[in-house]
Amino acid sequence: MLMKGLSGQEDLRSQKTTEPALRGQRDLRRLPSPGKLPWQAHLPAYPGDDTEAWNLSNTFKVTKLIEGQEQNHQHWLKLSFSRRDAQPTESEKEIYNQVNVVLKDAEGILEDLQSYRGAGHEIREAIQHPADEKLQEKAWGAVVPLVGKLKKFYEFSQRLEAALRGLLGALTSTPYSPTQHLEREQALAKQFAEILHFTLRFDELKMTNPAIQNDFSYYRRTLSRMRINNVPAEGENEVNNELANRMSLFYAEATPMLKTLSDATTKFVSENKNLPIENTTDCLSTMASVCRVMLETPEYRSRFTNEETVSFCLRVMVGVIILYDHVHPVGAFAKTSKIDMKGCIKVLKDQPPNSVEGLLNALRYTTKHLNDETTSKQIRSMLQ
Repeated sequence: MLMKGLSGQEDLRSQKTTEPALRGQRDLRRLPSPGKLPWQAHLPAYPGDDTEAWNLSNTFKVTKLIEGQEQNHQHWLKLSFSRRDAQPTESEKEIYNQVNVVLKDAEGILEDLQSYRGAGHEIREAIQHPADEKLQEKAWGAVVPLVGKLKKFYEFSQRLEAALRGLLGALTSTPYSPTQHLEREQALAKQFAEILHFTLRFDELKMTNPAIQNDFSYYRRTLSRMRINNVPAEGENEVNNELANRMSLFYAEATPMLKTLSDATTKFVSENKNLPIENTTDCLSTMASVCRVMLETPEYRSRFTNEETVSFCLRVMVGVIILYDHVHPVGAFAKTSKIDMKGCIKVLKDQPPNSVEGLLNALRYTTKHLNDETTSKQIRSMLQ
């Protein structure tokens, strides 16, 4: 009898639910204590990066519930997000190579965003002295190359969206289950995690840089005045009005990259109606559970030799929670969710406050179902 088998939860058979999405699925909200399992954790530096890379291979014992029946046979799920260890198999190579081209540019995008200082001084001078043509030209000359960078970031979001959709297609296709996919296609699972890690890092940087929206707003206002006065505008050819409209919507979001990926995941599910939605949600909930267990289990956490590895796990965990919440009909916060939200929030709250406030804000303001009636008061209170 499966009594409190995975997490101290009551026998799954006692849960009175008619949701087809829950019947016959694994309860991955709590994975068992790993005990003495074979694994390794060593953290070489990313090529071209001054931080240590995620390089953790581990195994978790997962109890499988097949078609709602109590079958307690053991399954070893191995997830590796290691840059070095997770090599693509022949069947993965096509998607892997396509995604790898995108990921190679990710660190450069983050470096450009981190060094983005804006043209605040030049803009203020131009606004305060509207009749001074030299100051107007100086401000415009400062803003145009910055808008070129913003265009580059926006276009990268489109490339990232395409990469994510390719990975979702590979990791959720039939006839394999999500768990089997994550076992078989570890290189793709690693890339999926790296995309989420990049996304949360990008949005954290964007949220703390008001110069981005100020620069772009000034660009659009100035461009509009130039058109009215029939003044040729350098830079207009680079960002035309249609593109500027799309970029404006993108940067108006508090977390633009996460919004892009959430929309892409929702669109992927809606366009693939023949694919069970559980294939996508179980993939996401499994990754969330694995990240949470790594962070909350002292035996695993003690092996981390660099805080960047902890940040990686936290970002991936929050990223898949948000995607799950946008895709699943009742979201990540309902009692029937396969993500242990209390456990995930506790893991976040256990970190130094300054290091996770952006991630907590992402859960507060980027999720879809937090304020639903099905969300418990305790979870809402934990996120206040």
